[in-house]
Amino acid sequence: MRSGLVFSSLTAVTLAFASPAFAQQAPAGTAPGHMAASEQGQNHKLSAKDRSFAQEAAMGGMAEVELGKLAQQNAQNDDVKQFGARMVQDHSDANQQLMTVLTAKDFSVPQQLDEKHRRTMEKLSKMRGAEFDRAYMREMVEDHDTDVKKFRQQAAHGNDADLKGFAQKTLPVLEQHQKMAHDISKSLTAVGSSGQSKR
Repeated sequence: MRSGLVFSSLTAVTLAFASPAFAQQAPAGTAPGHMAASEQGQNHKLSAKDRSFAQEAAMGGMAEVELGKLAQQNAQNDDVKQFGARMVQDHSDANQQLMTVLTAKDFSVPQQLDEKHRRTMEKLSKMRGAEFDRAYMREMVEDHDTDVKKFRQQAAHGNDADLKGFAQKTLPVLEQHQKMAHDISKSLTAVGSSGQSKR
């Protein structure tokens, strides 16, 4: 989930939460009447660190969902396919929770993958079978090693209580993903990802 955070085009559920955030955000210099006074009173200014975490978590989560879908299509190994399905499910759930938090704070969330994640998608989309299995799982190991560190930091030291709570709730799931990614990657290396699936 690099920037990875490994996370997150958005799923329909994510778009449903993302759209209000963009609709509510007023450009600099917009007239005070752009939003109702009650809405303005609910605005919450996030610290630079919290904003960075939120942006990376949203982008990474979006990427994990899209890459997970790709894994279900292009992977050969059953464990890799199942891991991809798990990524779609878990990160879609996390994305929805994050969008709920960010929309309430009037924070602009990404609606499409950035260049870095698009390049990864393009690279992996050209691969099939054992080649895809190895490349995808290497990506997942790297992403989740990065994500777990960032979520641990946010869970312990985040300034915003809601984002801190989100990180604390999501961290155990990411740690499970991290272990799974390492285990599957090692198993592929051990057998040379010969394509021996468990069908």
